[in-house]
Amino acid sequence: MVARRTVIKAAGAAAVPAGAPAAPAAPASRAAEADVLVVVEKGSHAVGFYDAGTGQRLRTVGLPDHPHEMVVDSRGRFAYVGHYGVRMASTVGEGGAAVFVIDLHERTLARTIDTRPFNRVHGMGIDAHDRLYALSEEKAVLLGFDDPSTDRAPTGAVPTHGVKTHLFSLSRDGERAYVTGLLSHTVSLVRPHDASVPPVLVTPGRLPESSCLSRDEKTLFVGARRSSSLVAVDARTMKVRRSRKTGGDPLRVYPLDDERLLVTDIVGKTLTAWSTDLRRLRSLQLGGIPAAVSFHPGKPLAYVSLLDVQRIAVVDLDRFSVIGGFATQVEPDTSVLLPAVS
Repeated sequence: MVARRTVIKAAGAAAVPAGAPAAPAAPASRAAEADVLVVVEKGSHAVGFYDAGTGQRLRTVGLPDHPHEMVVDSRGRFAYVGHYGVRMASTVGEGGAAVFVIDLHERTLARTIDTRPFNRVHGMGIDAHDRLYALSEEKAVLLGFDDPSTDRAPTGAVPTHGVKTHLFSLSRDGERAYVTGLLSHTVSLVRPHDASVPPVLVTPGRLPESSCLSRDEKTLFVGARRSSSLVAVDARTMKVRRSRKTGGDPLRVYPLDDERLLVTDIVGKTLTAWSTDLRRLRSLQLGGIPAAVSFHPGKPLAYVSLLDVQRIAVVDLDRFSVIGGFATQVEPDTSVLLPAVS
């Protein structure tokens, strides 16, 4: 059970216009004492830093139009944000061709890695060795960066054989990536460090977008949005093991522990816990469209980005209830919780 002192207070952290100057950073000593939620705010073209306990906006780092996915290295030193460059997957356009490197200590844009000609960079991943991976939706190519803190260009690339490749799940060692193709309706198993190995594809359902690996990395769970299905795939053979109807639009799938998954539904505006054998356990109604979820590394708390109402909902995973929240800028999406440094 979460102690009362961990409950997040609703705060009036007002949005600021896109392109506005960065807000002054909180004093280093104060920042070190607080859990900080780092949020990609797609519609405001920014990354926002928030005190996760009060909702106070600590800093805004402006970026070029429509950043999307984000990952953070194991030291909490740098965040890497893909430059998708268009608002939605259905938006027509060339999009962006870059990875933004955010200095999490200084709360600034440290530099930009140019990925041209690989554009519409969306899915992002990082392995246990802090090697970075970025997915070009337009070119259906998974890019690799051996040392993203200093690399000025990709150090590797593998084709995925999907169409409109949007997101991917990554094994901890970085040797396997599972790439969803929105238009090919496929998931591709690719070997990021050996392009000579042909991808293995499966069709788990219509419009697969998000996926996650089980904790033992033997099963891949896929949300097939247009099929309204949650699908379990053998992560080695790429054969479908089982499938269950969710009754909505399963946008994102996350592992909670060895036995449970967490699924966001953007039609029902719900957060649902499922067992790993695909039994519905419990659902929570939310006050907006749940775009993405991040988790506290040391407490049973989930931070749910509500895309349409510009808020973070804080969910107690033990009680499975909303215990607070705070306002963000426009279209909050992926986030990462940086725990306080004692």
